[in-house]
Amino acid sequence: MPRKNSPILDLIPFLFVFLWSTGFIAAKYALPFVEPFYLLFIRMVLTVGIFLLLCIIFRVKWLSPRQAGHQMITGFLVHGAYLGGVFAAIKWGMPAGIAAIIVGIQPIMTAFFGYYFFKTSLYSRQWLGFGLGLVGVTTVLLSNGQQLNAPMAWPSVVAALSALMGISLGTIYQKRFGTGANLLAGLLWQYVSAALLMGILAWTFESCEVIWDRQLILALGWLIFGLSITAVLLLMYMIREGEPAKVASYFYLVPPAAAIEAWILFDESLSLLGVGAIAVTVFGVHLVIRKP
Repeated sequence: MPRKNSPILDLIPFLFVFLWSTGFIAAKYALPFVEPFYLLFIRMVLTVGIFLLLCIIFRVKWLSPRQAGHQMITGFLVHGAYLGGVFAAIKWGMPAGIAAIIVGIQPIMTAFFGYYFFKTSLYSRQWLGFGLGLVGVTTVLLSNGQQLNAPMAWPSVVAALSALMGISLGTIYQKRFGTGANLLAGLLWQYVSAALLMGILAWTFESCEVIWDRQLILALGWLIFGLSITAVLLLMYMIREGEPAKVASYFYLVPPAAAIEAWILFDESLSLLGVGAIAVTVFGVHLVIRKP
């Protein structure tokens, strides 16, 4: 990684936001050909192989059992609950832009969990931001009521909310227990955990059938190299070097980016009320993360 105070470091959050937002789009391209949990199982297994190879090439020191355990919990939350929830929500009919908006409230949830579990104090304006964010997300969902009335719409909402909880708790947990681990070795164990979870879910609830189309292969390649490797390495680096609330603040940029991408590629749109609700959500996040 570049040394601190390097101009390259200023670009890391923006590169992360772009890469992270494309995950919703890549999922949309891949899911017509494979069920969500089995897609994630394939993605995680291939990613484990890549990180194992990287650890061998760079002669990374292996983690202690305690460190590996902490990384596996992070992997369960950040990669398992988060990705599993997002992919299931999109597969079950939720527009990619709406899924991005729901999980985009993560900075508010991270601040809330930080207060609840670690007694990190919050200002009054941050509690106000928390409330505004929830109002904004709820309004977005209600303004797209035709999506909620579609078959299996409510399961998609539950899945998206599970993803929100996973990424919020995972960020806090990794900062508290996982920042001392080598990035490559840590991610190896994170993806081992996620692969085990996705395998259990896939073989329990899905048929595990795949239609190997070129579109699926390209989307899977982007999900592995663009997201699982590059974007997640950037995320873990930012968590290690910064404060959880500051790192989480970059996620508020993800929903607008994903919504624009979905509008360009899939002709997804939001009502004027929905657009206004996005603004309310973003403003709520801003109240939570801005310095006093």
